Amino acid sequence: QVQLVESGGGLVRPGGSLSLSCAASGRTFSSYAIGWFRQTPGKERAREDREFVAAISYSGDSTYYANTVKGRFTISRDDAKSTAYLHMNNLKPEDTAVYYCAATRGSTSRFAADYGPWGQGTQVTVSS
Repeated sequence: QVQLVESGGGLVRPGGSLSLSCAASGRTFSSYAIGWFRQTPGKERAREDREFVAAISYSGDSTYYANTVKGRFTISRDDAKSTAYLHMNNLKPEDTAVYYCAATRGSTSRFAADYGPWGQGTQVTVSS
């Protein structure tokens, strides 16, 4: 199975933009749907309780977004680079969280329990 590594997190002011990357090892990346989830710092939650952000099908033809980010975030993938992306615009303080990418060989899903493997996460902080 693939191994995932997120990058691109950081500190950004409200209204700013940030792009996250999810780099995968292995040559089977194109057979996985990819999801982005987030977890608010300081709150202990099971992996299955992570908040859904966005997902893209293995073909890239279908994308799904949480209502809280629709119109502000864009998920994409580049199978030649074995990398998925989350482009975030008009960021708000409530977007502050650790962002995780995850892969699934099953159908594209909004549920964290349907995904595995997971990356280690990257911190996004939105603050003035």
